[in-house]
Amino acid sequence: MPVPVPGTEPEELPFFVYGTLRPGEVNHDLFLRGRTAAEEPARLPDAALYEGPGYPYAVDRPGSAIAGELITPVPGAYGELLAALDLLEEYEGPGSPGNIYDRSAREALRPDGTAVRAWVYLAAPPLARRLADSGTEIPGGDWLRRG
Repeated sequence: MPVPVPGTEPEELPFFVYGTLRPGEVNHDLFLRGRTAAEEPARLPDAALYEGPGYPYAVDRPGSAIAGELITPVPGAYGELLAALDLLEEYEGPGSPGNIYDRSAREALRPDGTAVRAWVYLAAPPLARRLADSGTEIPGGDWLRRG
């Protein structure tokens, strides 16, 4: 886990979650229970969802969208939660070759169409290319409604 350089801490944004961190899924209970101030449905435009071994991967795809939730951490829990999610998602920092997922700030949409800037973990570029070539896409982009 990289040590943040003073003045380079990530912006405190909500998280857009789309797989095992969604309410009712295993990692929601392990990582988010008791650490959230709000959880609300949302969609992530310009992304597609692919099956992984037990969890999904989101990748950039103009014109598609995936379903998930916007998670707002409770006050004071942000840094701890960010560190825990970076570890879970095997995110080592911007551009790290060891990343499985990259953490990116993206616009998610609430059901009323309001855009909210949020952190989302997308498949790192080498994995995203493999998924586009030979992965199994989840129809409709909703992990909870898969096959």
